[in-house]
Amino acid sequence: MFAAERRQLILEMVRANGAVSLRELARVVQTSEVTVRRDVRALEAEGLLDRRHGGAVLPGGFTRESGFPQKSHLASAEKTAIADLAAGLVEEGEAIVVGAGTTTQELARRLARVPGLTVVTNSLLVAQALAHANRVEVVMTGGTLRGSNYALVGSGAEQSLQGLRVSRAFLSGSGLTAERGLSTSNMLSASVDRALVQAAAEVVVLADHTKLGTDTMFQTVPTDVITRLVTDEPPAHDDRAATELQALADQGVQIAVAGASAGPGQAPGVDSVPAGRQPRRDVPLPGQRRGHGGHGAGPGAGPGLRSASVLGEQPAGERAARVADLRRR
Repeated sequence: MFAAERRQLILEMVRANGAVSLRELARVVQTSEVTVRRDVRALEAEGLLDRRHGGAVLPGGFTRESGFPQKSHLASAEKTAIADLAAGLVEEGEAIVVGAGTTTQELARRLARVPGLTVVTNSLLVAQALAHANRVEVVMTGGTLRGSNYALVGSGAEQSLQGLRVSRAFLSGSGLTAERGLSTSNMLSASVDRALVQAAAEVVVLADHTKLGTDTMFQTVPTDVITRLVTDEPPAHDDRAATELQALADQGVQIAVAGASAGPGQAPGVDSVPAGRQPRRDVPLPGQRRGHGGHGAGPGAGPGLRSASVLGEQPAGERAARVADLRRR
């Protein structure tokens, strides 16, 4: 494929989807990420698109929201890895809320195997993924159906969440920055997500690396409210994504990286807990069994994640090495 043909195809993909990762572009045009990166730079120089962390978006700063068919094909391998890791946070007998999104849909498919689970959701896709799980109770919010992402929104959805209290909320979105936190392109979706957050003792954000550093119109979860981020390992060349991850960690967000290389004594994918903040509760959470410590896990960690080291409590040399490793990823 000639350069002009590649760039035209890249431009068409970005226009159709709003945002596309370099990995996905390279796969579709059947070339290397290095070549795709050069093409993206050339298109950006012409004002036809904007580069973002590990991908490309429509020009103009704020990305628009893609429809579900487009979203479902973006970063699918990354979403699967994130969902696998996030499912390890959920324990038998918990009560949780799960927001709308393609990544949370992947999570729901894995939650079908957790007995005694109660899942509150405004997503038809999440409910569908759990519909045939024998020992999982699904509670749907009310509201008006938003067809582009198969989610219930509006005052009916928000009112149905009043007075609810669960252990964790699992949310996705259109963008995530250390400055503003999680954001989305739709006002109604943002309002429901904020109501979901109010119902939870802890907030877990699921976001692949292409969303890091992307800012969209409506803030849903401020950074200081996010307990944990579950993401995938950024490409080695993506220094901006690593920098954003470090900025989130510096503000107290626990970072769990799916597919990350394990350090000494750590399991692959184990999360690092930066200093500066503990989970928002230190008592048993609603839906959790008292006395169940998650096999020695720290607060908020499920059986799939071991207790992680605290960056602020490591010797200076080890902490510097950890930060350097995070930036290299």
